[in-house]
Amino acid sequence: MASARRIPEATVARLPLYLRVLGEAATERTTTLSSDVLAARAGVNAAQVRKDLSFLGSYGTRGVGYDVDYLVRQINRQLGLDDDRRVAIVGAGNLGQALASYAGFPERGFQVVAAFDADPAKIGSRLGSTVVSAVTDMPRILREKDVEIAIITTPASVAQGVANALIKAGVGSILNFAPTTVIVPSQVAVRQVDLGIELQILSFYHHHIDTTAATAGS
Repeated sequence: MASARRIPEATVARLPLYLRVLGEAATERTTTLSSDVLAARAGVNAAQVRKDLSFLGSYGTRGVGYDVDYLVRQINRQLGLDDDRRVAIVGAGNLGQALASYAGFPERGFQVVAAFDADPAKIGSRLGSTVVSAVTDMPRILREKDVEIAIITTPASVAQGVANALIKAGVGSILNFAPTTVIVPSQVAVRQVDLGIELQILSFYHHHIDTTAATAGS
C-alpha cells in the first residue's frame, strides 16, 4: 500500500525522471533495478531514490532491487496517470506546433484533443492530430472535450487573459510557456516554463565554468 504521508514537491518533481528510467528499462526487458542503477540513470544519488520511493510505500528487495513493472504502476498512480489526460494547446505558433507534434505526449498518457488561436488564418488548420479552433469557441470546446490540462504558448501580453478564460471554463491545470508569470487561484495548478530564463541560467553556469577554468590555468 502507498504511504499516506504527503509527498514533498521535490520528490514529485523527481518521480517523472524515475518513470522515464523505468520505461527505458522495461523496453530493455529489465525486470528489476537497484537503487544505485536507478539513481545513476536519473542523475541523483541512491539515498535520495530510496527516500523518494519510500513515500510511495516502496522499499525494494535487498540484494534484488525494485520490480520495474510494479514501480511503474505505483508512480503512475501517484502522478494520476492511470487514465489518459486530455490536453488543449492555446497558441498555434511554432512552439504550439512543436508541442502538438511531440510523440512523447501519447506515450506518457497525454492526448492533445483541442487547439486554439486568435489568428483567423490559423483557424481550421491542423495542429498535430487536432484542428485549430477560434479562441471564442474555447469555453464550449473545453467543456465538450473534458479538457483537464491546458498549455499556453501565446504572446506574453495575452497569457493572463487566456489563463483566466481557461480557469473559467473549468481547466484545473495549466502549463505556461508564455514569457510571463500568470496568476491563478490556489485551487489551480500551474507550472511556468520560460525558455529564455532557462537559457540565462545555463549562460550563468557556462560563464562561471569558463571563469573557473581560466583561473585554474593562470
